[in-house]
Amino acid sequence: MKRFTNKLIIVLVMLFALSVLVAGCGGGAPAEDQGKQEAANEKVLVWGRGGDSPGLDPANVTDGESAKVTINIFDGLVQYKQDSTEIEPALATDWKVSEDGKTWTFYLRQGVKFHDGTDFDAEDVVFNFERWMYKDHEYHIGGTFDYWGYMFGDYPGVVESVTAKDKYTVEFKLKKPMATFLANLAMFPFGIASPEAVKEYGEDFFKHPVGTGPFKFVEWVPDDKIVLEKFEDYWGEKAKVDKLVFRSIPDNSTRLMELQAGTIDIMDGISPDDVATIKNDERFQLILRPSMNVGYVAMNMEKEPFDDPRVRKAVNMAINKKEIIDAFFAGLAKPAKNPLPPSLWGYNDAIEDYPYDPPKAKALLAEAGYPDGFETTLWTMPVPRPYFPQPQKIAEAIQANLAEVGIKAEIITYDWATYLEKVENGEHDMAMLGWTGDNGDPDNFLYVLLDKDNAVKPAGNIAFYKNDELHDILIEAQQEMDQEVRAQLYKQAQEIIHEDAPWVPMSHSTPPIAAKKNVIGYVPHPTGVEKLNTVDIQ
Repeated sequence: MKRFTNKLIIVLVMLFALSVLVAGCGGGAPAEDQGKQEAANEKVLVWGRGGDSPGLDPANVTDGESAKVTINIFDGLVQYKQDSTEIEPALATDWKVSEDGKTWTFYLRQGVKFHDGTDFDAEDVVFNFERWMYKDHEYHIGGTFDYWGYMFGDYPGVVESVTAKDKYTVEFKLKKPMATFLANLAMFPFGIASPEAVKEYGEDFFKHPVGTGPFKFVEWVPDDKIVLEKFEDYWGEKAKVDKLVFRSIPDNSTRLMELQAGTIDIMDGISPDDVATIKNDERFQLILRPSMNVGYVAMNMEKEPFDDPRVRKAVNMAINKKEIIDAFFAGLAKPAKNPLPPSLWGYNDAIEDYPYDPPKAKALLAEAGYPDGFETTLWTMPVPRPYFPQPQKIAEAIQANLAEVGIKAEIITYDWATYLEKVENGEHDMAMLGWTGDNGDPDNFLYVLLDKDNAVKPAGNIAFYKNDELHDILIEAQQEMDQEVRAQLYKQAQEIIHEDAPWVPMSHSTPPIAAKKNVIGYVPHPTGVEKLNTVDIQ
């Protein structure tokens, strides 16, 4: 009996040891396997794009590559509907305006949290607006807050005061009525940031963005990727994917190859030559963004010879827009004759474009004192943009057109962030740039891009074009609440701009986007950027 008992004890000990070993494996390897399984089940949406974001503080950026990221991190008081520029509630659930149009009251959503866990309330709205509008604010740092000046005038501009009436009510007092006020507030630059995060990171907030949006910031590897993850406490529709990754892949063809290889799920900046390839591949879907943009060549009117309207008109007549669009846009663009896209109300279709007429261009140059032409520079961006999908090739075509009338233009480019900084500071002679409308209002094109208020460096008006008559019309249009009256004012404005010719308006494009067939719920927005919380991967 004793012998049997000892054997039993030995067997029990061995079984116990074995169970401990198995349990030990269960506490290590199986947990690791579980982590791998969770990672395998994680939904990751990867967006391939042509360039990196210069910054992630929405108040201090003006470019689309930054906007397409920040709109997913931040919310404004109001936002655009998913497929239009019609306004709907966001951080404000309701609002009202006084009869004189100068007092706006917003009633805020309760129970909203920032990504850092702090609660959102009226004082946060006041902090953000005062940070943007007052140059002497302690946290008016990290950039130049260009969009505030573009949309509301010089600092503090049209806004007289912002007051928290109670914890969830904010009142705005304006110096004068502003027809675009509500539409402006829905724009991406006016996303509400966590005051605590702004205070913590200071000048570096652009690297550590904290908002209330459907995705929160995780990581930024410059010129490689920006990683966001689903914000579980989002007040609105929760994101369908767990992570959202924006990858920077400058070359269009390389980006397409990555889509074909399955390493990205969706891409923009498609070379027109590749549109047919995408259409004919059953693995992909081609999605067209509604057209609300303009691509243009701005002539710096602060530099000779572009201070002479005859030279500017000659440049317009020297460039064969139709041939360039036929060659480089795959049928997905129309020649532009106005700075305003034809999809917007107030567009002046009665204006006749400058014809492609090299002999007439030469005659105008001779009349201006340049019978043999002149030497200049043509700046072009290094990354594909919706309005210029192949900027280098388009620049080369423009260069060849100009050479035919005696204008020798050297092509110059820089990395995207440097390019924007330099053209906004007027270092160029001629520069290619473009604009996708932010709010569906003509003011967002004509005032932002061509008014004298925005010809102050760093400028949105990179032609540095200043016309007092135009300015008076644009300011009148901002204060007029009747849209029909405003439309007539904008048509007058376009006539003045056409006569002065500060630009060569080149194109209005319908930008193509390619995605895998298993990407669902994506709705391209006319403004060129959209929240991606509705997008799923089947």
